[in-house]
Amino acid sequence: MKEKLHPLIDRTDQQLNRFLSEDSSASDHLLSAMRYSIFNGGKRIRPVLVYAAGQAVKARPEACDAPAIAVEMVHAYSLIHDDLPAMDDDDLRRGQPTCHIQYDEATAILAGDALQTSAFSALLTPAEQPGRLEILRELSDASGSLGMVAGQMIDLAAVGQTLNLAELENMHRHKTGALIRASVRMGALAGEASAIQLQSLTEYAVALGLAFQVQDDILDVESDTATLGKQQGADIAMNKPTYVSLLGLEKARAKAHQLIDEALESLNDFGSEADLLRELARYVIERNY
Repeated sequence: MKEKLHPLIDRTDQQLNRFLSEDSSASDHLLSAMRYSIFNGGKRIRPVLVYAAGQAVKARPEACDAPAIAVEMVHAYSLIHDDLPAMDDDDLRRGQPTCHIQYDEATAILAGDALQTSAFSALLTPAEQPGRLEILRELSDASGSLGMVAGQMIDLAAVGQTLNLAELENMHRHKTGALIRASVRMGALAGEASAIQLQSLTEYAVALGLAFQVQDDILDVESDTATLGKQQGADIAMNKPTYVSLLGLEKARAKAHQLIDEALESLNDFGSEADLLRELARYVIERNY
C-alpha cells in the first residue's frame, strides 16, 4: 500500500512546497510556523483521497493538484487550532512539539489563520480548474459552520456529557467526516464526474469518514504515544465521548468494519480505476497511527 501512496504523497509535498515558497508571506516567522505545521509528517490521507477520487473518474492529476493542497492546508490549520490551550491543550502532534509549543500561542493562531486563507487562494490559482466554483463551495462548506468547525464546537460541548450513537455520529460527520467527504467530492468534481458517480463517491466518503474516526478512537485506547505521535489516552483523560466509550472495544471494531464494507459496496459500479479508493478504505482500519 505504501508504495502506491508515496508518489501521491510526494506530489502533494512538491505542490505544497511550491505554493508555500519564500514569497508566499510578508513574514518569515509566520511562514516558518506554517511550513512547520504542514511538513511535520502528516499521512496526507485527504490529498491522496482527492487524487484517488480523481483517478476513479479519469481526472487529470494536474486538475487535482490545487484541491489536494487546499484540503491539506485546511486540515493543518484545524490541527494547529485544535491543539491550542483553549481547545485540547496538546503538546505533541505527530511526534513533534505542537505549533504553539514550538513557536508561541499567538504565532500558532496566526499560522492557522494563514493556512486557512491560503487554501482558498490555492483553489483560485490555476487558470483552468474544472469545477472551480463547485470545488470552492465544497471546501468552504466542509471547513466552516456547516462542517468541521461546527463539529469542533459540538465536540467541546460534549466533554463530560453522555451522547447516544446518533449524536456521536453527527459530531464526527462534521468534525472528521466533512473534510474527508470534501476531499473525495473535490477529486470527483475535478474530473467532471457524472451525478451518479458523484453520489456513489459521496456515499463512499461518508462511510469512510466515520470509519476513520472509529479507528482513531480505537487507537487512542490500544496504541501508545510513540506510535500515535500524540498523547495516547487523551480522549479518556478529557472525558470525551468516543465510539469505544459508547460501544466498547469489540463493538467499535465491528462498527469500523461495517462502515468499510459500506464504503466498498458504494464502489461496486466502478472498475479498476477505483482500486486505490478500495485500498485506502482497507488502510483506514488497518493503520496503527
